[in-house]
Amino acid sequence: MEKSPDAFRTISEVADELGLPQHVLRFWETRFSQIKPMKRTGGRRYYRPDDVELVRAIKHLLYGEGYTIKGVQRLFKENGARAVVAAVRGGVSLSPSQPVLALEHEDEDEPTVETPAEDLAEEGAGEPAPEALRASPQAATRLAELAGELADCARLLRAARSL
Repeated sequence: MEKSPDAFRTISEVADELGLPQHVLRFWETRFSQIKPMKRTGGRRYYRPDDVELVRAIKHLLYGEGYTIKGVQRLFKENGARAVVAAVRGGVSLSPSQPVLALEHEDEDEPTVETPAEDLAEEGAGEPAPEALRASPQAATRLAELAGELADCARLLRAARSL
């Protein structure tokens, strides 16, 4: 019988699904603080659907895109794990020198807009900045305001869901 997509998965199920050995998943838990499977008595791990997506994104970045562990850690630090997972899921290629517009960082509630395109050009970034970052300073300010409004909406939705 097939499990529901929302069901928790054991480490062996996740390892089989992603084609990874279990010890790699355990090792990644030590390197990526964002991987937090539930642990029951006896130490048995249960991965939530979001945990599986996170591990899938890490696997893609390490094995598919050729990132190092430090490179993936930097992506998470600069963009937030949710933004990186969403970008990988959407097929967007990420670069450490090209931050994405992050609605929220995992450790903060305040929205941020990362380094503007002009600063990236001065630093010698290899690829052109995303279209949203090439905008004028007024447009960048407006994007930051919109990101704040979206973050507020997200907080309201989370609060409503918890009622």
